[in-house]
Parts: sequence; C-alpha cells; structure tokens
Amino acid sequence: MQQLTSLIIPLLILLIISYGLIKRIAVYEEFVEGAKEGFTIAVNIIPYLVAMLFAIAIFRASGALDFILTLLTPLATFLGFPAEVIPMGLMRPLTGSGSVGVLAELINTHGDDSIIVKTAAVMFGSTETTLYVLAVYFGAVKIKNTAYAIQAGLIADLAGFIAAVTVTWWYFS
Repeated sequence: MQQLTSLIIPLLILLIISYGLIKRIAVYEEFVEGAKEGFTIAVNIIPYLVAMLFAIAIFRASGALDFILTLLTPLATFLGFPAEVIPMGLMRPLTGSGSVGVLAELINTHGDDSIIVKTAAVMFGSTETTLYVLAVYFGAVKIKNTAYAIQAGLIADLAGFIAAVTVTWWYFS
C-alpha cells in the first residue's frame, strides 16, 4: 500500500501530461502560463494577507481573546464543552498558524495523548480558517459582498467544533 501511495502523484502527473499530448495541448506552455498566473495571484494577495495577520496580532495583543475566553468559559462548562479547547474555537476561523500555536500550547500543557488535545486536533482538522480565506482570497479577486459566505463558513465551523467535541468525547471517554 505504501508503494502505491508513493506512486500516486507521479502517475497523476504522467496521466495529465499524456492527456494533454493526446488532446494536442502544448502542456509545457500551458504549465508556464498557469505558473505566471499563480505568481500574479500570490503577489495580489500579499496586502490582504498582511492586513489579516496584523488584525490577528492586534486581537491577541489587545487582550480581547482573553476577555472573550473569560466570558465563554462558564457557558462552555455549563454546556459540557471543555473550556480548554475554546481558544482553538476562537482562533481557528482566524488563522491556521495561530490555531497551530494553540494546539502546540495544549500539547505542552496537557500531553499529546490527552482528551483535550485529541479534541483540539479533531477541531483543527474538521474546520477551516474561514475569516482568513474570506479576507485574503475573496479580497484578492475583489469579491465585496461576503455576508452569506461569512455566515455559511462560520456556521460550518461551529458545526465542526460541536461535532469534534461530541465525537471525540464519545469515542475516547
């Protein structure tokens, strides 16, 4: 099985090139053109990326995260939601690297085999950096009306968080 998985990417590339040759497509030229477009897009998203990272840094440094945690902890405890994973729930929609930092902090605090870390890891894998994606990618392609996308993304994140807690605690408890 491991040998098969190591061959999947090269076989996929070979399949794409073969298909292009059969259809008489200039595969290399198309690849170079796509790479140019990718570079242009990468340059276009830099201002949005910087703005989002700046906003996240201000959010954390201002103490707003700690204030929100203080407000949410009693409610989470009442609902049976582990308060230790609330920071993951707050950071994950904002930033991938910030949520990796939260996960690393939880691992250092609770150990890598604890139910808290397993819950946070499932949260990490079952949700998206919704606000980051909307700010950076929607901004880069000049989409202005993001209200429904924000609502749908955050509702999906909430569903992922609830499912992660429920399934992890059910499975590992």
